[in-house]
Amino acid sequence: MKKQCYFCTNNAIIADYKDAETLKKFINPQSKIMPRRKTGACAIHQRKLARAIKHSREMAVIPYTSR
Repeated sequence: MKKQCYFCTNNAIIADYKDAETLKKFINPQSKIMPRRKTGACAIHQRKLARAIKHSREMAVIPYTSR
């Protein structure tokens, strides 16, 4: 069964780069961005999510790696 997009089903606004708790749901333990097939996000939200994660890393809200 295909996963439903987290943001579409909850009518949630895309995660802001300052919202570390929501963004951490979409990165794996090595701090890599998980693909759409794992997260179930739609294409539009996956692109926005990736941009928010990258912005969050740049602002040091979440780490680049988790060593």
